[in-house]
Amino acid sequence: MEARIARLESDVAHIRTDIAEVKIDLRRLETKVDNVNQTLSGKVDSVNHALSGKIDSLKDEIASAKIWALVLYITLAAGMFGTMARGFGWL
Repeated sequence: MEARIARLESDVAHIRTDIAEVKIDLRRLETKVDNVNQTLSGKVDSVNHALSGKIDSLKDEIASAKIWALVLYITLAAGMFGTMARGFGWL
């Protein structure tokens, strides 16, 4: 009986050392994960800044294109009305 208890105590001691090693590994992984998190946060922020600039410039280009489209529509309508007026003999 004593031999079994001694063996159980020995096994528990091994389990405790294994758990201590696992805890150490987890702490190392925690620092690595924190470093990766900081790196990724920096990269995401830089990509966010770059995309924000591109989106703002795209908004400006779309606004400019809207003005050009409006001017072209008015020109097209004026040309069509001029052609119709000439065809119907109004001019």
